[in-house]
Order: sequence, then structure tokens, then C-alpha cells
Amino acid sequence: MVEFAGQQPVATTVPQQGTASIDARAGGVAPRAGSHPILQWLVNPWVDKTLAIVAVLPFVYPIAIHFRHHFRFGEIVYLAQVLLLIGTMIFRRAPVRITTNKYYWVVSFVASYWGLFILSVEQPGRSLVGSRVLLPIYALGVFMDVWGRLSLGRNIGMLPAQRQIVYGGAYRWVRHPIYTSVFLLSVAGTLASFSLPNFLLYALGIVWFVERTLTEEEFLRSDPKYAAYMQRVRWRWLTGLI
Repeated sequence: MVEFAGQQPVATTVPQQGTASIDARAGGVAPRAGSHPILQWLVNPWVDKTLAIVAVLPFVYPIAIHFRHHFRFGEIVYLAQVLLLIGTMIFRRAPVRITTNKYYWVVSFVASYWGLFILSVEQPGRSLVGSRVLLPIYALGVFMDVWGRLSLGRNIGMLPAQRQIVYGGAYRWVRHPIYTSVFLLSVAGTLASFSLPNFLLYALGIVWFVERTLTEEEFLRSDPKYAAYMQRVRWRWLTGLI
């Protein structure tokens, strides 16, 4: 994957001090910005709250159907993760600015709902490893997801948006801990139910989240405080590795 040279997003600011994004975080002072009317509308707190509720609705129906037939321990843990996502989305802070880059929007949208797509179309496969290998990967993935979301708190969303920077918790060690959990759980899912179609589904999910990382950082780094955060925390997903 490559970062995008020459594609600079247009930003907007509002007088009040906003904050929030799914893994996109930025400093408290917004950079100089334009006054695009759509973006001024999007950063309105009530509009942002309504859009957050609409954004989480697609998670409800397929998960409810799934858990009518599967309610083992793993499914309960997954349900708790989704409820944490929904709760933080509904009570999130309003953004200071949002990207207007349509490609960034597409990447964020597809990545956000890719897990639901896998849940809908994944077919049974064969396990490649035993539980002694699989469970630690799965447990670490769940831990990173919960830790990342609790660290991010109300600074959550689906589009690349400038909100309040988060220095502590999981974000002290890596810049995108929630995406780290996506990668770990994708590996666990592939190993637990391997087939060529399932492998391609999980692999594409990883590709989308790598691209999502790059688009978010390309947007956020225009803020000097976030650029300084990137220098302070040099690792995107795994401390000491990448």
C-alpha cells in the first residue's frame, strides 16, 4: 500500500471544541479550514449524533439473526464488542473537521462494514490449528479491540475526522490498536475456518484496514499535534514491528 501524494483533503472548522473517530484522532486545535456548507452541516453535534445512530443500525439485524442460532461463549464476546462499538458511537463527540475526499469515504465505509459482510457469506471450512494456537490469538484480538475502544472513548467515528487526540491507554503503544485487533481476529478466523473463499474474504478485510489506516493518517497529519503524535508513537499496529 502507498500513501496518497497530491490528494489533499479540504477541511472545515466550527467554533465549538469538538472531537471523535473510529480510529482517527487529532489535536485539539483545528488547522486553517474552508467553509464547505456540507461539512459545516456534518459537524453539527445533532447531525453527527443522528448519523452515528444510522451508522450502527446495520450491525443490529444480522447480529440478532446470527445469535438466534449461535449463542456460544465466542458469540457472547463478539456481541459485547459490538455493543461497546454502538455505545461509544451513539455518545461520541462531534468532529472539528471531516475529509471531503470521496475515496477516503469509500475506504472507511467498506472497511467498517466488511466484518458484517463476512458474517453473512462466510462458509464452513476446516481448522488449520488446534485450540492452543487459536485461542491466544483470538483472546489477544478481543483484548486489543476492547482496550482500544475504551482508550478511544467518545472519540470514535467511521469517516476520517479530526477529533480529540488520545495519548493514553492503547494509543500510547500503537496508533491504531483497534485495527490491530481486526488483523488478529482475521488471522484467527482464517485459521479456524479455512477455505479459499474464506481466506480471500479475510485477506481483503486486512487490505481495506491497511488502506483505511493510510487514508486516516494522510488526513490527520495536516494537524501539527497529530504529526507530533505520529513521531512520538512510531508504530501503527504492533509495537516494535510495524
